[in-house]
Order: sequence, then C-alpha cells, then structure tokens
Amino acid sequence: MSLNLADLIEAVVDAIPDRLALACEGRTHTYAQFDAAANRIGHHLAGVGVGAGDHVGVHMRNSLEFLDTMLGTMKIRAVPININFRYVGAELEYLYNNAELTALVVDDELTDLVAEVLPRAPKLRHIVVVGNGPIDALTTAAAAADVTVVRYSDAVAEASSDRDFAERSSDDLYILYTGGTTGMPKGVMWRHEDFYYAALGGGSAYGDPHDDPESLAAAAAANTSPMTYVITAPLMHGAAMYALLMGLFMGFPQVVMRNFEPAAALRLVDEHKAAVLMVVGDAIARPIADVLADRRDDFDLSSLMVIGSGGALWSVSVRDQLTSILPNIYLHNSFGSSESGANGSITPGADGRLRLPASPKMRVVDVDFSAVEPGSDTIGYLARIGHVPVGYFRDEEKTAATFVEVDGERLSILGDLASVEADGTIVILGRGSACINSGGEKIYAEEVEEAVKGHPSIEDALVAGVPDDRLGEKVSVVVQLREGAEAPSQIELADYCRSVIAGYKVPRHLVVVPEIVRSPAGKADYRWAKSTLAQSVPAEA
Repeated sequence: MSLNLADLIEAVVDAIPDRLALACEGRTHTYAQFDAAANRIGHHLAGVGVGAGDHVGVHMRNSLEFLDTMLGTMKIRAVPININFRYVGAELEYLYNNAELTALVVDDELTDLVAEVLPRAPKLRHIVVVGNGPIDALTTAAAAADVTVVRYSDAVAEASSDRDFAERSSDDLYILYTGGTTGMPKGVMWRHEDFYYAALGGGSAYGDPHDDPESLAAAAAANTSPMTYVITAPLMHGAAMYALLMGLFMGFPQVVMRNFEPAAALRLVDEHKAAVLMVVGDAIARPIADVLADRRDDFDLSSLMVIGSGGALWSVSVRDQLTSILPNIYLHNSFGSSESGANGSITPGADGRLRLPASPKMRVVDVDFSAVEPGSDTIGYLARIGHVPVGYFRDEEKTAATFVEVDGERLSILGDLASVEADGTIVILGRGSACINSGGEKIYAEEVEEAVKGHPSIEDALVAGVPDDRLGEKVSVVVQLREGAEAPSQIELADYCRSVIAGYKVPRHLVVVPEIVRSPAGKADYRWAKSTLAQSVPAEA
C-alpha cells in the first residue's frame, strides 16, 4: 500500500475522471485532463535526465502549469521545490543553490531574474519556460552556462500523456520551503505519508483519515455534490497548497486565482457557486471584507458556506466585520505551519488569547521536552507529535533543534510559546522569536497586534521591541492606515489599547508607514518591522 501523493491523486482521477478538477484564468482541467497534463511534463523532465530524488524548481505564479508541474514532478519521484515569485536576485541565488535545483519551470515574466542568477547556480541544467514572452536574456545566459531551455508548450506537445511511470514509495520526499519570520528560507522535508496525514488530514477534512488509495477514491466518487473551492493565495505558500491538495483528494472542483484581487475573488464565488473561499489572514480577508462593506449587493454569495484562513491568523476585528456582513457564513481559522502541517482550528477567547482544542497530536513541552502539566503556569513550546517532517534540507543544526525523538515519539518543536489549561486546551501566546521582554515582563507581539488592529483607523500592524536602557525593550508598533483614515495619536492609540490589554503591553511608540511589509501570502516580516522601528523610534526611555 502506497500513500505517495501522486498515487493517491491518480486513484481519485480514476474514480472521477470527468469531474472538473481545476479552473484558472478561464482555463479548466477535468481530473483526467489534469492527470494527462501532469504525465506530459513528467515525461519531459524524465527525458532530459531528471530522476528520482532530483529537485525541480516551480517558480511561477498560480496557473494550471504550476499544478501540472507539481504533480508531474512527483509522478517521476522527483521533488518539486516551491519558489517565491517575489524573490529578487540574491534570494533566488540562495534558494536555487540551497535546494540544489536540477531543473526549473518558470514563468516567462521572471526569466530576466533567472538569467541574472544562472551563472551562479551550477547544478541547474534544464529550464522550461511557461508563456510566449521574450526570453532573450535567459537564452543568452543559458548558452553560456551550457543549460538547455525549452518553451513549456513545446515540451509537453512532444511528450507522452501515458501513465507509465516506475513504482513510487510512501517514503518519497516532499519539500516545502518556508520563509518564516526570521532568517533565510528553510526546506522542510516530509515523507509523503507523513505529509498526507499531518497536513492533509489523511484526505478527509470532516472525518477519519483514509488509510489507502482505494478508500480515498471511493469517498471522492461517493460525494456526488462536491463543494467548489476558490483559492485566493499563492500556491507557493504552504497554506494554499494544503487546501488545494486536500480539495483534490476529496474530489472537489477548485478555482485558483492567478493574482489576488478582492472583487475578482467574490465574482469567482458568484460565477462558480463556490461553497468555500480560502484566504490567508488579514492580508486577504480584510480587502474582501472592505469590498463587501461597500458593494455587498454586487455579488450573489448564496452558495458560500465557509471562509477559511490558513497560514496567518486573522484578527477579531476582521472576523467581526465579515460576520456583520455575512452572518450565516462559518469562519474557520486553521492553525498550522510548514513544520507541523495542519494542527486544528484556533479560536479567540474572551480574554483575546487564541486557543487550540486539546488533541492527541499536539503537546506543549518544556525546555527538556517533557510535557507541560495542564493547569500549570508553565509556558512551553508547542509541539506536533507523530507524523512530522524528517528535517530541514541541508541544515543538520536546525534539524536537531526542531525535530526530536522523546520516549519513542517523534516531535516537531514549533516556535510558538504556549500554556495548557486544566482541560487540556492549549493557549497560543505567540512566536518566541517575536516575544518582547520589557521591564521583566514577557509580551507577545501577536496579542498586542490584535489589540492595535481593532482600532477603526488601522488596516494592519506589526509589533516589535526596540532597545531601551531602562526596560530592556520597549513595545513599539508599525501601522498601516485604512484608506482615507487619519492616524491616531500615540495617546489615542494607547488609550484604545488599554481597554483590551494590560498597560505594560501598550505600544510606547507608533510609526505610520504606507504599507506593512509581509510575504506574498501575508506572513509577518518582523525583521523589516524591527528595522523600521529602529530607524524611527528615539533611543531614550
């Protein structure tokens, strides 16, 4: 029995070949067409020497070709590597080399950057270009580096659509590069089987996992009224890929946006009668809420049942705004990470703290990896148990610090600080890397951000500590204003925050910027926040 991702998708394809699988920019794939397209790019890559275990960069915006390449790469037991399409030369050079890319599939609009990096990426031997735009700089650089280049359309036109690949394994690797909030990107290495259970719920979002391809396929076929998903986020981001693969395993039609635009997302829900809208935190949810506030009657959202967020927590203020406009919609906030998969649904308590229900797959551990006792005051680190990654690619030190074995159990130690209530509920306090130590008090950036973003003038916020001679660090905040809003004064913001958080947590300094810097999928960039604050906040206490 194989729980290889490609084997599992093929099983679903055979059960529902004629059902719509994917739509993007007006183009569609049935499940059978998706399978055939992936076979073609898989055969092309194999034909140029890409083999089992080789790494293929997927450097694209959302498209059918993105997904065909992902699946086709896995079909030949190679490893697809997600590349952030917003990275610039130095970042790409690091990632291409750290990931040891053998081949690359890239959008034509990004080829000038690839040409810049190519002379310093010696392991890269073959490039497939999606689109018909000019690629003169790339072809010149490739010729000098003895790298072959082919248009995607030509590559797949000459390749077989047959499914005649070698046997695969549950132990094949899936690598997900994560930017995180600090440091350079890290490649999280998952066995396919572990990823299937931890990130994709064993192919079931609403019940017990399916433990073999046959039961997974039977469940997809039995659901004759599948829900349609609209995916708004970049597929190179883990949360979007989790959602999309889960939808494929359940036999759902999915509409993928190439580029997010809030009104367009709502039009897609209307047009496709979608039941689920997938977002990533406030960065996507707030613009959607604002469009709805102004133009609710422009969209028929009668089919919409769920707005689900993953990869970045959304604020109570945005949830409240959406609830006031769409009172019958279920708002689901999934808590997870590249290192742990999907960990459950997280909800804000009356005290503003985020809580994760007790679960046998989650634990809070102390510095010696012993379990924190429920009801104690001990603050530990959140950990995932069982199906966890095997490590970080080419980083033994970080692997040893994050992925451990305790009493025969495999644990992934996450960066989230947490405590455990008496009933086993886990209280998420915030990222340890974003924790501020001010006057001996530990202050968690996310809690303060939640308070700040509740202010009616503020669109987005990041909180960080800056050095202070007396307090050690002082709480400071960078804010982006809502369109047309006036900036609150420091005193006004402090008074507002004191109504929801303790006085020692209130930001001492406020810096207004045109736009908060986040990743393409909404992850906080605390390095940028600290740098911005360091340049703007006075050093005196």
